[in-house]
Amino acid sequence: MLAIFDAQSVQPPPELHSPASHRLPTTKPKLPREILNHFITSPSRSCGALSMSFENAAFLAFDPSASRSTNHQSLFCGLDEMYCMFKGSLNNLSLLNKQYGLSKATNEAMFVIEAYRTLRDRGPYPADQVLKELEGKFAFVVFDRKAGSVFAALDANEGIDLYWGTAADGSLVISDDLEVIKASCAKSFAPFPPGCMFHSERGLMSFEHPTKKMKAMPRIDSEGVMCGANFKVDAQSRVHSMPRVGSEANWATWGSHA
Repeated sequence: MLAIFDAQSVQPPPELHSPASHRLPTTKPKLPREILNHFITSPSRSCGALSMSFENAAFLAFDPSASRSTNHQSLFCGLDEMYCMFKGSLNNLSLLNKQYGLSKATNEAMFVIEAYRTLRDRGPYPADQVLKELEGKFAFVVFDRKAGSVFAALDANEGIDLYWGTAADGSLVISDDLEVIKASCAKSFAPFPPGCMFHSERGLMSFEHPTKKMKAMPRIDSEGVMCGANFKVDAQSRVHSMPRVGSEANWATWGSHA
C-alpha cells in the first residue's frame, strides 16, 4: 500500500526530514506523482495496482495481489468519502463487529472505517482505547476526504512493517514497501513506530502508553548518513491532558486524560 499527503494538508513530523536527501548525488527524493508512478509500474506488481488521486492533496495506491506474496491479507475499502488501506488481520473481528453493530460480512478495512467514524462523530471515546481493543497484527491508513484528515496506526506486535517519510516537496509518504520508501524519500524516512497512531491534527502518539510523549531519536544508516528519526516512547515524560481536536473535524477525544 502507498499513501501520499500534501504537506499543506498534512504536516509530517519535521524529524523525518534528512538534509542528506538533497545533498547526496546518488539518491534524490521524488515528487508525489513520480512516487505513485514508481509504485504502480513496479515489475513486482504483476497484476497491477489500483490508485486514486484527490487533485494534489492525496494519492492512494493499493496492490490487490499483495496478499499472495506475504502472510498478511491486504484490503482496501471506501465509504462515504472515507478510504482505508489495511494490512494484517484482527483475531477478534467477529466480536468487534457485534460490538459496533456491524454485519458478519464486515472485513477489517470496513471495520476500521466504522470505528474511525464513531470516533469522529459520536465520541468521546479515547482513540487509544479503541486501538487497544484490536487483537492481531495490523497496519492501516485512513484518509477522510471530507475532513481532510489522516489517521494511521501500527500494532505493537511488530509483525507487520510500515514506513513513513517525506517526498521531495515535503509531502508525507506512508507505505509497507521498504524499497518504495527508499526510492521515494532517499534518506528522509524511518520505520513507523509500533504501538503508535498518527492523526494529521494531533500528531504522533503511543496508544500503548498514551500518557507518555514520543521522543525523536537520531538514526544513522550503514553508510554513516543521518536519516529520518526513529520515534520512541519517552518513559520520563507525562502527558497531563489531551485537548480535543478542532470542531471542524468533529473528532472527539484524541487520547486519554492522564
